[in-house]
Amino acid sequence: MNTQEFGTELKELGFDFYSGVPCSFLKYLINYAINECDYVMAANEGDAIATAAGAYLGGKKSVVLMQNSGLTNATSPLTSLNFSFRLPVLGFVSLRGEEGLNDEPQHELMGQITGEMLTLMQVQWEYLSLDMSEVKQQLKRANEAIENNKTFFFVVKKGTFDEVVLKPQALRATTDKVLRTTKIATSPSRTEALKCLSDNATKDTVLLATTGKTGRELFEVEDKSNNLYMVGSMGCISSMALGLALAKPDKQVIAIDGDGASLMRMGNFATNGYYQPNNLLHVLLDNNVHDSTGGQATISHNIDYASAAHAMGYPVSASVGSIEEFNAEINKWKNNPKATFIHLKISKGSPKDLGRPTIKPFEVKERLMNFINS
Repeated sequence: MNTQEFGTELKELGFDFYSGVPCSFLKYLINYAINECDYVMAANEGDAIATAAGAYLGGKKSVVLMQNSGLTNATSPLTSLNFSFRLPVLGFVSLRGEEGLNDEPQHELMGQITGEMLTLMQVQWEYLSLDMSEVKQQLKRANEAIENNKTFFFVVKKGTFDEVVLKPQALRATTDKVLRTTKIATSPSRTEALKCLSDNATKDTVLLATTGKTGRELFEVEDKSNNLYMVGSMGCISSMALGLALAKPDKQVIAIDGDGASLMRMGNFATNGYYQPNNLLHVLLDNNVHDSTGGQATISHNIDYASAAHAMGYPVSASVGSIEEFNAEINKWKNNPKATFIHLKISKGSPKDLGRPTIKPFEVKERLMNFINS
């Protein structure tokens, strides 16, 4: 089918924000998205899902593009982020390994189970037609699902889209990177760090807390309409923050990460460092353990996070060791906004009898979207 015409149909329905990972079956749709829309080149498919979900929080109808082998990377956010928070995305997944197609051996099994996987995840899906009149009806059904807070996927067979020539891409480069480190280390508690962040929040600040104790403690520090408490989707918080920051440049977006979560998806660092929206602050609270699951050690003691973020393009990267320094770096970002990474070593443990948010994830999403768009 005519890819340009197809993309225009999507645009007319409001879908103009894309994120994805390359696939030969989808290459011309990817080219169209890069040429004509906002497109985030994700490090993996799960990051693409989280970025699109963040953009949806900011009012963008979002599209994700992936190969079906990458659907396995996307299962965590699809089942725990999109489903739990009712954050819909429109997906296009290629059918590599289709029966009768002389494809690479690694695609054989996924070709058999792609549709079954989507069904098991309670994702509505259809095979994308080649007939444009039928496609328009399919897009109408997909849009209705999105407007009812339900994710919808199209499974795309080989040869579906006609050629779109990729326009020259002017890749940006970061030249003004700043790295600040300190030897002071007082190891404040997570609660102290979260209170500092909450106290610094303005009427235009959104706080996105990673899964586990971080979200639970932020809820107890102060439950506010500008907070989001991630459940599941471990490692996706900074990708989600990137999508929101790009969609809503008038908001200050703070991603509150953990060492275990960040290690799971460090590709986020490179993507954030490339797109580097000025309104993004990525905070990593590092206690060297998986605190939510019994205190098993992570390998964060071997990692210089600030140098890693610096090397991957964050304009400003800092490592601090006290609440006073932490507060100072937050205020530097607020007064001179550039995409910033702050690493803070915190103590192990959490408050006794720590509760859980009493508000459901989809209610958190609805409350936050009202805050963002008010």
